[in-house]
Amino acid sequence: MAVNIHNLIAAIRPDLYCDKSDRELIKKVKEVAAKEGYLKAAEIAKPRETEPMDLVEIQFKSPAEKHGLKSPAQKNVLIYDSTSEGLEPTYFWIIDKMSEEYKKTEKLIDNFVSSPGSGHFSEMNMKATKMQEEGMKLLGSANQVIKSILSLIYDLKEFKIRLALYNDYHSEDKTKKNSALLSLKQIWMDTVDVKRGPTALKGLIQQFDYVTVIDAFMSAESLEHVTKSEREGGLDLNDRVRRIIQQRVGEFFRWIDESERELRKRYQIERTYLKSQVSTVKLYARWAKPYLRAAQKLEQNANPESWSGSFAAGLVSAFNTSILELVLMGTAPYSPDADIAQGDLPKIAGDKKLRKYASLVLVEFHFRSIPERTNQGGYGFRGRIEIIFSGYGLNEDEIKIFKSALLKDDLKDVLQLVEGATGESLEVMMKDIDEFMKEDEKKESKEEKKSGDVNPFSELLSIFKPNKEESKEEKKEEKSEKKEEFNDKKIIPKDSQVEELLRSQAIIGARRRAYRLYDLYKKSKGLFTVPDLV
Repeated sequence: MAVNIHNLIAAIRPDLYCDKSDRELIKKVKEVAAKEGYLKAAEIAKPRETEPMDLVEIQFKSPAEKHGLKSPAQKNVLIYDSTSEGLEPTYFWIIDKMSEEYKKTEKLIDNFVSSPGSGHFSEMNMKATKMQEEGMKLLGSANQVIKSILSLIYDLKEFKIRLALYNDYHSEDKTKKNSALLSLKQIWMDTVDVKRGPTALKGLIQQFDYVTVIDAFMSAESLEHVTKSEREGGLDLNDRVRRIIQQRVGEFFRWIDESERELRKRYQIERTYLKSQVSTVKLYARWAKPYLRAAQKLEQNANPESWSGSFAAGLVSAFNTSILELVLMGTAPYSPDADIAQGDLPKIAGDKKLRKYASLVLVEFHFRSIPERTNQGGYGFRGRIEIIFSGYGLNEDEIKIFKSALLKDDLKDVLQLVEGATGESLEVMMKDIDEFMKEDEKKESKEEKKSGDVNPFSELLSIFKPNKEESKEEKKEEKSEKKEEFNDKKIIPKDSQVEELLRSQAIIGARRRAYRLYDLYKKSKGLFTVPDLV
């Protein structure tokens, strides 16, 4: 993950969290965010420096003064160096405490990098390679199925065009019926009758006595129309031509019934098979993602050069050294009810139409460790840890964009390969797939009854059809995924005057919570702390 979380927050709300000394930079950040997205804007954004705030005195001041907006940036840094103590207890102590304190705790970033000469580097690379190989095998299988889907879609389109002729043939509209009958006769002559060779209708017209045979065949509306004489309302034909046409017309109408029945059966089978193939592609993608996601997590993406201190210099090629980067986020929604009850905020601050604000506490871990293999076969880590506690006040739209941008930045080429091989390919074909997969089942059952034929493969292929409960669950998942999607180029409206009060209080709450976590951890280690402020 290349994006800096503080730069990203500054890009999302530049008026508040960007360095105010450079107005032109703030303007440029807004322009880049609107055109290219917040990730691109984060590359040029410059966060505000830490600004002091007396958390005791602020409790006695009016929220109307908006002290949170005047001093929104805050960081508390703690450096702890102990080569005899593992780093894991520190991480789990903080994450457990955050889980107790906040409504929701999430891990945003999890990166590492090892020195090339260490055993940890070799083992992680071997594991990543194995995951990539397994993932690519499954993707190769998915690509083969996608080719099969393309072929099925082409066949189904051809079947649908042909079935439209049969539907028109059964229509009560005489114009449609006659047009379909002529089209079917042409198909029969081109595909069935032509196999007779010289005795086919197209072969017979080469002879002088049978010049009118095709015209007579195309004019025949039924077998009776050919059998009857001209006086009885039949066709005006000589006996020789009449006998040939009588034989071919009878055969043609039998072919219509048989071909329609077989075509509808084949259409149903291929539609069911298409469903199974689409499900198979999704299944392959689902199987491949854990392997590729694991391979992506095993990539050594930590960038200690962007950190403060000497972390980058501590990564010596021949040493047994690892650098780890972890970021946790605790979210505490801000409720103005208590402040309204005390008279600190106006009643309008409780309006449900206003955007909701939350206090965000970010905890960054920078580890410089010496990995040691344990008896269980894993690794333990000892060394130096730098912990940075910071707090921000964001509204619900900004939090969505923040998470969406981090997720987008986290999708490296490996995961994009999954989407490119399956998601994008299926998306292009999805219109055609939906056309065949969402046809009215009632119409299909009626057509089966009309055909009078039972599909012998229906029971076999029914195992691929999802049951109603599964389809409902899939629809729910799709809806939830759509709800989570968010436009990371969306320009967020400015805060109203009342919303500025809510944001200020959320910022103050975030600073107080971040400092409290910092203070509690120092106390747990027996380190020097100032008297309780919050």
